[in-house]
Formats: sequence, structure tokens, C-alpha cells
Amino acid sequence: MSAEVAVGLGQFRGAVMRGLAWKAGTQFVAQITRLVVAVVVARLLSPHDYGVAGMVLVFSSLLLVFSDLSLGAALVQREKISQADKSTVFWTSVGAGLLFTLVGIAVSGAVAGFFHEPQVKPLFIALSCGFFITSIATTHSALLNRDLRFKSLELRQMAGIVAGAVVGITLAVEGGGAWAIIGQQLATMTVSTVCLWWFSSWRPSLSFSLPSLKRLGGFSANVFGTRLLFYVTRNLDNLLVGRYIGAAALGAYSLSYSVMLVPFNQIAGPIQEVLYPAFSRMQDESQRMARVWIDVNRLVGAVSIPALVGLAIVGPEFVQTVLGDKWMPAVAVIQVLCWVGLLQSLQRLNSSILQARDRTRDLLVYSIVVLVGGVAAFVAGLPWGIVGVATAYAVMSTIVEPYYTWLTARSLGISVLALPRALAGVAQATAGMALVVIPLRLGLVGAGVSAPGRLVILVLCGTLVYIPLALWRAPELRTAAASLRRRRAART
Repeated sequence: MSAEVAVGLGQFRGAVMRGLAWKAGTQFVAQITRLVVAVVVARLLSPHDYGVAGMVLVFSSLLLVFSDLSLGAALVQREKISQADKSTVFWTSVGAGLLFTLVGIAVSGAVAGFFHEPQVKPLFIALSCGFFITSIATTHSALLNRDLRFKSLELRQMAGIVAGAVVGITLAVEGGGAWAIIGQQLATMTVSTVCLWWFSSWRPSLSFSLPSLKRLGGFSANVFGTRLLFYVTRNLDNLLVGRYIGAAALGAYSLSYSVMLVPFNQIAGPIQEVLYPAFSRMQDESQRMARVWIDVNRLVGAVSIPALVGLAIVGPEFVQTVLGDKWMPAVAVIQVLCWVGLLQSLQRLNSSILQARDRTRDLLVYSIVVLVGGVAAFVAGLPWGIVGVATAYAVMSTIVEPYYTWLTARSLGISVLALPRALAGVAQATAGMALVVIPLRLGLVGAGVSAPGRLVILVLCGTLVYIPLALWRAPELRTAAASLRRRRAART
């Protein structure tokens, strides 16, 4: 379905629903793959190896920030784009990718010196090549998103994930140490790029338009600034832990962060990827956007809130059973970061709303607030080690995330309380689950039940308690599920 052709509401909704279905299916497989790789690698690598890789991966998010200078977001948001616009974005992205690859290679020694870890240099050089690799396909990805071609996007993601998993596990088994994690990243990027060129029929022309760059750059500048500031905030803690506490501490902290934040960002994140182009097509229909924002966040919260609260409760059993005894220092960090993961899982759609509504200045202001708060919090938490840093992160998130919600609600013309009201039933069901699981866990510990046994019993019990409570206290979930079933049946 072309973005330039007016489509009926039913066709548009069908495209979005098919996109969400593809996202759900591929994310299910992807999360299983990532979990297997994470567990295997965590068991084969030492905390020091994991920490050394974490020192390099602190900079991996820059690949997304600098890959197309946020010009791809402008291609998706604009109602009409030309061949000149597309080619200009492509050549700008490729030039930036090459430049940042060369810069990464040049500063690799300085980065290794900053961490006092010589192993970082070759790893950093290798990962820097990712700037160029990803830049080659960012325009193709934006165009596929614009046209709501989510099947192609998801197939390339799956191919990249599987390739990365094979490379990562192979290197870990062969004793590659930190190279297992970096190799996994590079394999995923390379295969993903090849697939994007395969699935997209668009090819750049040998043209470059300064007017196009200027027209798209006004929008993308704020988005780029926001992404850069978000990157600094979300990686500053890793940078400080690696520099002042050490590789082993960073390994425990990074693993905790991955366990808590990445899986649920991989649930809310894909939904965001589907809905951003959809929101851009309905950018003048604020009430319709508001309904989607509330409904989707309710469904995300129905999964993320009980899962993260439950994981905070069974953290010791989870770490001992799944990751192994050597990672037990990560338990307290995981439990603290559960709250951060919960908050962030409910905020992922906000940037899509603000971008689609052309409120990128509000988004930039919010990112500045987050950066200032993050710097103050992380510095304050450092004297208390990784638990102190995690706690500082949680406190800062509790203060600034409501402001993010307020900016989004204001752009849609609705009350900031609309989202908390929508999540009230899920919160009540989760509280009921916790009231059952917490004393049950204490009883099982007292009875001497093994950690794996406790984990299985507590997860099953929590699930059996939560589901009926959620259906009772949040009947909207049943309505939403029934609506999804009707739409699916109508398409078959």
C-alpha cells in the first residue's frame, strides 16, 4: 500500500493490524532466540568478558542515532516525498556512516585508555564499522516503514537475529570472550542490511538536492538532537560504572539492564515502529490518535506491569536458575530496574505521537530535562556501587516520565490522567497477584524448596492469579481482545 495514495479506513486499519501481527509473531521468535543466546553467552563468558563488551556496547546505540541523522524519520512523517528527497537522504546517510566509522577507528585507542582496558580497542574498531553498514540501508528501512510494509521489515529482522545468534554462540563456544557479543552485533547488522536491499525495490539515483536536505532537515534536527540526548542519558550510567567501578561491575550492571529493559522495550518498541508511520498518516486526527495511544498502552501494560513486578519478586530464583550463581550480585540491580522497565514500557509510544504531531521541539526539551536529571542522579549514586546507580536511575525516571506523559497528552488534547485511569484495573490485578506470590515465596524458602522449584511454582501461581483478576478488574482487555479477533476474522 503506497503512502502517496489515499486509502480507505478499513484498508489502513488492516495494514496496521497486519503489521502488529507480524511484529508479534517475529518478536515471539526473536525473544526466544535472544534469551537462548543471552543465557548461553552469560554462562560461557565471565563477568569481566561481559563487562569489556559492555564498555564497547555503550557506544552501540550511536549506530541508530548517527546512521541517517534522523532524516529517515522525516521521510516517514512527511505527507509527500520525491525521488530527490529519497536520494538526498540516502547519500547523506552513507556519507555520515563512513565519516563516523573513520572517527570511531581514530578514537578507539582513546576509548580503551578511558576505561583502562586494552581489549576495548580492537573491539571498538570492529563495532565502528557498523556505522557504515547500517547507513547503507536506513533509507530503505524508512521507505518500507512509510509504505507500511512490515512483513519485509520483520523478515529481515528475523534473518539478522538468527545470523547474529549463530555467530555469537559459535564465538562463545570457541572461547572468543567479548568478541562473541561484538560479533553477534556485526552479523545482525550485516544480514539486516543485505535483506533490506533485497526486499526494497527502490534504488538511489546519482543526485543530491540541497533544497530537499533543508526541507527535511528542519524536522530531523530536533529528532536527531533528541535521540542523541537520549543516548547520552541511557548510556551515561554504563560509562560511569565501567570507568569508576570496573569491568566486572559493569558486566553485572549491563546484564541486569538487558534482562530488565531490553525484553520489554522489544515488546513496546516494535509496536512503536508500526504505529509511527500510522500516526503520521493520521496526524490531524488527534482524538483517533488518543484512542489508539490509550488502548495500546493498556495492552502493553497488561503484560509488562505484572511481568516486571513478578520478576522483582522472584529475582533471586530467576538469576540463580537461569543465569547461574556467579551473577547473584545482579539480583538487587534487576529488582530495582524492574521499576524503570515498567515505566519505560509505557512511554515508548510518546515519541511517535510527538513526532507525528510535529511536536519535535517538545521532544527535544524533554530529552534535555532527562539528561540533566540523569547526570545528577548517576553521579549521586556512584558511591553506592551499581545498586546505587540503579536506584538513582529509578528515582530519576519516576520524576521525569510523568512529564513525558503530560507532553504527549497535551499534544493530543486530553487529560494527563487518561493513561493512569486506563491502567488502574491492570495495577489492581497486579497488586492482588503480588499479595499472593510474596508470602508464597517466603513459605517456599522456609520449606527448603530449591530455587528452580520455587521459580516454577511462583510463575505458575502468579499467572493463574493474575489472569482472572485482570479480566475482572480490567474488562476493557476483553473488549480489546474481542475486537482484535473480529478484525482478524474479517480479513480471512
